[in-house]
Amino acid sequence: MVSPAEFTIEVLPIPQSLDGPDAADFLATVDVRNAAEVHGYGTTDVVYSAAEILPRWKDAHEPKVLWGARSGGRIVARALLEWGVDSLEASWASIQVHPDHVGAGIGGALHAAVESFARERGFGRMLTYAVSPDGPGERLVPPTGAGSVPAGNREVRFLLDRGWRLEQVTRASRIALPIDDAELEARRAGAAAAGDGGYRVVTWAGATPERWLEDQAMLFTRMSTEEPTAGLEAPEDPWDAQRVADYDALNLESPSTVITAAAAHAGTGHLVAFTQLSVPHDLTRPVSQEDTLVLREHRGHRLGMLLKTQNLIALQRDFRGHPSVLTWNAEENRAMLDVNEAVGFVPIGYEGAWRKDL
Repeated sequence: MVSPAEFTIEVLPIPQSLDGPDAADFLATVDVRNAAEVHGYGTTDVVYSAAEILPRWKDAHEPKVLWGARSGGRIVARALLEWGVDSLEASWASIQVHPDHVGAGIGGALHAAVESFARERGFGRMLTYAVSPDGPGERLVPPTGAGSVPAGNREVRFLLDRGWRLEQVTRASRIALPIDDAELEARRAGAAAAGDGGYRVVTWAGATPERWLEDQAMLFTRMSTEEPTAGLEAPEDPWDAQRVADYDALNLESPSTVITAAAAHAGTGHLVAFTQLSVPHDLTRPVSQEDTLVLREHRGHRLGMLLKTQNLIALQRDFRGHPSVLTWNAEENRAMLDVNEAVGFVPIGYEGAWRKDL
C-alpha cells in the first residue's frame, strides 16, 4: 500500500502511435484499465489491447484528457474525461485504480482532478459507468426500477460520497461461440418473415459504402437520443457523412474489423436500423457487440433479431474461431435483452450508470 505522499497525479499525453516516445505511459494506463476490468468482472474476456483502444481515442469529435497516478515511477491508476465537441451539457468520466493500489486515496485524488477540470470547462454534469461486482447486503436501485447494485460495494460508496447518483444499471452479457448455424438461420428466417417484405438487409465489412454514409450518420445521431439512458440525459451527438468516414478510417487503424448489418426500408430506400460487431484479428479475443438501433418508427417488425442474427451468421462464416461475443445493454431495455437472451447471451456482470450535476 502506498501513502498519499508517495504518488503524484499528472496529465498524460495521448500518443498518435504506439511506437512514439510518448506512448509508454499510455500503454501503462491500458494495463491499469485491463487489471481493473478483470477484477470487476472476474474474466479476462474484458481485456483490450492498446492497439484496439488508441485509434478511437484520436477521434477529433470526442476530445479526451487522460490523467495518470504515478507511484514508485510506475503508473498505478488512470482517469479519463471525454466529451462531444458540440455540447457542454455533459462529459463522461472514468477512474480506475490498479487492484494492488486500491485504498491509498489515489482514486479520490484523480476524482478531484477530473471534477476540477470539468467545472473549469463549464460542463453541466459528469456521467460515468462503474463495474459493480455482486455482493451481500442492501441493494441500491436506480429510478428506472430495473436492476440494482450492492449498496456496500467500494465503488458505490466512493461515488455516493462524492455526490453522484445512480441513474441506470447496465448488464454485460456473453455468448459462447460457435452458435449452432441452423438455429441462427432459423431465427433469421423467422425474423425476416415478420418484416413482410418491407425491408431489405444490406451488409458490409470495414468502411461504410459511400451510398450509405448519410443514412449511417442519421442512425448514429439517432442512437445518441434513442438509446435508453434513463436520467443520464445524454445530449444529442450529431453526425454527418464526413464524420462517419473519419470514424471508419480510425477503425481501419485498429487490429480489428467492424462488420455491419443494416435494414433498408423498401418504401424509401433509406436505412432504418443497424447493428455492428467489432471483430479482433486475434482469434483468441472475444468479439465486441457495438451499437444496435432500430428507429422508433420502424420497431415491431423484429428487425433487431433479423440484423443481429444476420451479423452473427456473417461472423461465423467469415471470421470463425473466436471464443465469444460480449454485449452491454441497459437493464430496462427489455426489447433488446429479449433478442439477446433468445439468441443465447447470458449475464456476466453489471455496471452502474451514474450522474453528478456540476
